[in-house]
Amino acid sequence: MLVRASNMTIRGIDQLDVAGKTVLVRSDLNVPLDGATITDDGRIQASVPTIASLAKRGAKVVVLAHLGRPEGKPDAKYSLAPAAARLGDLLGLDVSLCSTTTGPQASQLVSSLADGDVAMLENVRFDARETSKNASEREELAAEWAALGDLFVSDGFGVVHRKQASVTELAMHLPHAAGYLVEKEAHVFATLVSNPARPYVVILGGSKVSDKLGVVENLLTKVDRLLVGGGMAYTFLAAQGHSVGNSLLEIDMIDTVRDLIERAHKQGVEIVLPTDIVIADAFAPDAHTQIVTANSIPDGWMGLDIGPQTQQLFAEKISDAKTVVWNGPMGVFEMAAFAQGTRAVAIAMTKVDAMTVIGGGDSAAAVRVLGIDETQFTHISTGGGASLEFLEGKTLPGLAVLED
Repeated sequence: MLVRASNMTIRGIDQLDVAGKTVLVRSDLNVPLDGATITDDGRIQASVPTIASLAKRGAKVVVLAHLGRPEGKPDAKYSLAPAAARLGDLLGLDVSLCSTTTGPQASQLVSSLADGDVAMLENVRFDARETSKNASEREELAAEWAALGDLFVSDGFGVVHRKQASVTELAMHLPHAAGYLVEKEAHVFATLVSNPARPYVVILGGSKVSDKLGVVENLLTKVDRLLVGGGMAYTFLAAQGHSVGNSLLEIDMIDTVRDLIERAHKQGVEIVLPTDIVIADAFAPDAHTQIVTANSIPDGWMGLDIGPQTQQLFAEKISDAKTVVWNGPMGVFEMAAFAQGTRAVAIAMTKVDAMTVIGGGDSAAAVRVLGIDETQFTHISTGGGASLEFLEGKTLPGLAVLED
């Protein structure tokens, strides 16, 4: 059984009798593509253990997943064909892809499966009912899928924070369980929320404070140290009265951030901000750059990475931690000139004797892009948005619906 901090109990797939049954599995295969080429197959690899286990135990596995935002209608550039091919490679099986999401072709494909076979339906978001705000429309679509199978397994952590037909309503129709990925993700984040080993350090980066305001507010009651980098750091610096030049700045968040800093001080939470910045005269890989102190960014220049002093400072603040969570890059890591801060934080996390968690999204992508050994981290989440909402203390509907 999986027990969350909220006393929610969820059945795992090992408790299901799946032999000879048709099992609908909601996976997260929303991978980045360059044309038809997958540039990061991390989410597909993460889906393999659950699917492989079900197939090995004699289930007829039907995978449901989405890719991109096709606006509720078929769109060839969002086809799951590349994901189906890659999943087949990883499983060592032929994964048939239905050309439709529902209907007679889907029924025909499912009825043709033998025990141990794996098939995939086309992108669930090709049907507008999947993400409809109208619960009855989602319910209608879920009923069509439920008619195809015997059991439902939720294994797409990246979508459990949303009410969608294949995530929430489908679970209401069939006996259900959490797949290995969702079980692991929920356990990790429940530990972070309810029982972290200390010192507990959280590193936040990325573009905007507003995207992570709820997380910061919730973490102020839980963490010992909060390290802030990336674009959101410039709003923190501005809140301290520093000029940030042309750096990313949320002017309407300055007062809010000033209040957060004051509250953190009163609660004994250490907020660590950059002391030096890599600045550029343009947002371009070949821009002119220089390193300046965090309180002296000149007009016309923008901060695009934390500087070497900050990299060392952040590493020191991480070094004695027993729990470290990182969400959001320290700079524009996609450009080599501004990737060193993100790399330094990742490497510092690999050197600490602690539970180390990367909260999905751009942070997970950065680890792979920068070639850092993923096995050096305790956990790399597949769900950036879901992990943030978990840390924010929200109830995730895709998990709540699995409760027994």
